[in-house]
Amino acid sequence: MGKRYANPPIVEAVCEFRLTSDTPWDLTIPGLLYEKVKATFPQKEQRVIQEVELTQGLESFQQQIRTSDRVLLFKKDRTMLIQLGSRLLVINALKPYPTWEGFKPHVKMAWEAVQEAVEVKGLERIGLRYINRIELPAQRMELAEFFEFYPFVGQRLPQEMASFLVGAVFSYADDRDRCRVQLAPIIGPEDKSAFMLDIDYFLNRPRAVEVSNALDWLEEAHGRVEELFEGCITDRLREIFQEVK
Repeated sequence: MGKRYANPPIVEAVCEFRLTSDTPWDLTIPGLLYEKVKATFPQKEQRVIQEVELTQGLESFQQQIRTSDRVLLFKKDRTMLIQLGSRLLVINALKPYPTWEGFKPHVKMAWEAVQEAVEVKGLERIGLRYINRIELPAQRMELAEFFEFYPFVGQRLPQEMASFLVGAVFSYADDRDRCRVQLAPIIGPEDKSAFMLDIDYFLNRPRAVEVSNALDWLEEAHGRVEELFEGCITDRLREIFQEVK
């Protein structure tokens, strides 16, 4: 088990299952799934979702905007929801994050409900993403005091940065999995500086994980996300987050 914090920076955790195109899907499936989870997720809504996908071509980055209909199922306190789209299942946990031990049973419930409603032929993608909002106690701070993952700026370059975006994609399990880590400043309170640390661990090869092993993959992914998070921060930040021992 990883470290626990009294003041964790997680603002959203996202678990995503994208099913392969040979998995049968029709408009009745969200209704079937709702019947199985409505005791925990009773509030049902329908929305049009816009997704922005950024891909790297040979010479430049390309941005694509996709629109899709989704059914959203909320818990009564709206701290957690299930999203259903075409061959897509997403489970979101919002702040306050209930810990992995509190989030995982809801992921398991939704995933098993989908498998009872439809024969899942394969997994195009699984993803486990943690979005962290980190506030530091002053506007001007030395990043190295708080982060082990931050931009390096050589001495011949200006040292005052108005903004930045630093990112890396790490490879795991012979490149079966990858994890995208990004850190960038965001707007915060006037007397503080704020940053978004985004850790997105995902299956890099379609069908590389059997449907029956999806939950085991998630457990492994969560362990690596925890390792990466701890690798990105210093003890100064751990003091701010207030580790629980």
